[in-house]
Amino acid sequence: MVTFQSSLFEYEEDLSPLTDAEREVYEAVEQDDFGMREYARKTGRSPGTVGNFLRRARRRLNGGEAA
Repeated sequence: MVTFQSSLFEYEEDLSPLTDAEREVYEAVEQDDFGMREYARKTGRSPGTVGNFLRRARRRLNGGEAA
């Protein structure tokens, strides 16, 4: 289940279940429209690492705990 924090102007996704690394990747790829490979190059991470963080973040936000 995805929860949202409310404000007068917009709803923002509650990213509190994510680790710092998962949050960073999720925000860059899902919200800031970076591609995974582009973000990997920008941060010096491998595309596989970025993909793993993104997959775990999506699982956590959809109610499933990532192992």
